[in-house]
Amino acid sequence: MIGLDRLIENALLEDLHTGDLTTLAVLPEKRPAGGRLIAKEPLVLAGIQVAARVFQMLDPETVFTPHFQDGASVAKGAVIAEMRGDAAILLQGERVALNLLQRMCGIATLTARYCEAVRGTGARVTDTRKTTPGLRQLEKYAVRIGGGSNHRFGLYDGVLIKENHITAAGGITIAVQRARAVVPHTIRVEVETETLEQVAEALAAGADIIMLDNMESAMMRRAVEMAGGKALMEASGGVNLDTIGAIAATGVDIISVGALTHSARAMDISMLLEGY
Repeated sequence: MIGLDRLIENALLEDLHTGDLTTLAVLPEKRPAGGRLIAKEPLVLAGIQVAARVFQMLDPETVFTPHFQDGASVAKGAVIAEMRGDAAILLQGERVALNLLQRMCGIATLTARYCEAVRGTGARVTDTRKTTPGLRQLEKYAVRIGGGSNHRFGLYDGVLIKENHITAAGGITIAVQRARAVVPHTIRVEVETETLEQVAEALAAGADIIMLDNMESAMMRRAVEMAGGKALMEASGGVNLDTIGAIAATGVDIISVGALTHSARAMDISMLLEGY
């Protein structure tokens, strides 16, 4: 991953700063040790190589042996990975490695639940930009591991004309025209809509993707009928595990879910140390 080492370096600096006072006091000399990462609950694994990199950046001689690869379903009590190295290094990397691994596993596990809820409908579950600052690359990777898809990564790689853009530009039609005039033909233009009248205007303006923002299921179904396959239809807003099935049944192509990243619970994973 691009920038992974810098991300980990910053996380380690945040935690260690001038040094691990406890470990330096308790373990003044090198002492070999082994460690195990243990799943305390069922989960979908994501970020195992990220966790490995934390320990290896602290000491390249640390041996990290994963028992599962990303995307695996891991049972409660399973040993996810084992490590061998200097006890101080394992202790110093523990929290950063676990913070990243637990977060990524949480996103992958939640995403898998959402994807299962729409299985067989043809709808695709995607994330949003509602990510933890600095962790977007890892979090969007975890969404893919969980079976979901990525929406645009940032403001720079996709055109999404939202409510405030429409207001500032003076309408959907002129906003789409201006976007078409400056972006490459390889970039799709998406427009956020809240009413069927806006859907009709976006279609007439030639939008490639139409976002149906916080619409009731009946209105979404009608919007999909209006589009008739001329544009991809994306549902957004108010999506949760209780509502996503009905949303998928309207015939939309994409369902974007901010909760995949902003509300995922970190999975419970612990590290146990043992001498050897």
